[in-house]
Amino acid sequence: MSLSEPSLADHVTPIAAGAHVTVAAWMKDMLALALGDGGVLLIEDDRSRRIEAHPDSGILVGAGDGRRLVTGGDDGRVVATTADGSVTEIGASQNGAWIDALALHPDGAVAYAAGRAVTARDAKGREKTFTAPTTARGLAFAPKGYRLAISHYNGATLWYPNLAAEPEVVAWKGSHIDVTWSPDGRFVVTTMQENALHGWRLSPDKGHMRMSGYPGKVRSTSWSADGNWLGTGGAEAAIAWPFDSKEGPTGKAPRECGVRPARVSRVAFHPKALVLAIGYEDGCILLVRFVDASELLVRPAVKGSGISALAWDARGGRLAFGCVDGEAGLLTLPG
Repeated sequence: MSLSEPSLADHVTPIAAGAHVTVAAWMKDMLALALGDGGVLLIEDDRSRRIEAHPDSGILVGAGDGRRLVTGGDDGRVVATTADGSVTEIGASQNGAWIDALALHPDGAVAYAAGRAVTARDAKGREKTFTAPTTARGLAFAPKGYRLAISHYNGATLWYPNLAAEPEVVAWKGSHIDVTWSPDGRFVVTTMQENALHGWRLSPDKGHMRMSGYPGKVRSTSWSADGNWLGTGGAEAAIAWPFDSKEGPTGKAPRECGVRPARVSRVAFHPKALVLAIGYEDGCILLVRFVDASELLVRPAVKGSGISALAWDARGGRLAFGCVDGEAGLLTLPG
């Protein structure tokens, strides 16, 4: 990967998505954009086509696993779209309640939440349900095993859907929004309504980690490929917390990347290198290389075109982005 140029803007191909881009995901060489108006745009080479995944509704959440894009909408449906354009409903909420959160497991399992109701559907299609203490705001599968983290008011619940064991609750007062599991499975971290992160060290002592000081809510997180850094939005720079020791970030200062007069809305670590893609509310995108803190411009600020989605392909040669105004683009890194 070559990042020797001060600006990579000339290597960006614009894409007219046509609606707010909720999620960007890759299926091998095909890019899929989940749109706020219910459509999914499939893009490969110079060809694109629109799939009506959620007709007459909007896509609220989504995730990709390299084989499909799974989306949840305000129609209460959970739908899988594959590279050939086929659409399959794989779940639905009771009474059409909005799908609030969604997570995918590497083995093909899916979990989704609507209100307090959480459904886990394993790779064989077997479903188990769980009622969260309050509205389930975020879901994340553990990197190993079949275990699900569910964030809610006053903490998170760790649930084994296929075991009779009582779910484990890790508690901390306040409203917890999104949840993420570290790549090594040692830490669970939530974003909070109170403009902070909260983490739990699962072994050996369930120790707490509070990461505060954000001027806004953190709505985007990304782990580095080696699991040593957790990149976050919510400030006028991407804040990266060190997780390279058994204590996590406790007693350590975070790293600030890409300081600009605009709040960071999306972050995405490169799948192989210590390079962080940073998208801002003013439409700007930067790449920051950790080894020397160099910054490369991908997209200049564009008024009203805040970044709402970022996704690297599996090889790390291409970065897709989507915006709140229906614009999108694809950066192809020079060889």
